Amino acid sequence: MPKMKTHRGAAKRFKRTGGGKIKRHRAFKSHLLAKKSAGRKRRLRRSTLVSASDYKRIDQLLP
Repeated sequence: MPKMKTHRGAAKRFKRTGGGKIKRHRAFKSHLLAKKSAGRKRRLRRSTLVSASDYKRIDQLLP
């Protein structure tokens, strides 16, 4: 059986941590920023982990 190919779009958006979890960036930080508070924009800069419900789907895209 041939090797699995990595989904290149997913590879650009997600990174694996040392423990095998998947890291992602937060949404809502691209435009309409004037109405968002400074604290909210600061929190959106930080990365977070993929939720448990999405983990299996994302995991298949990143063999």
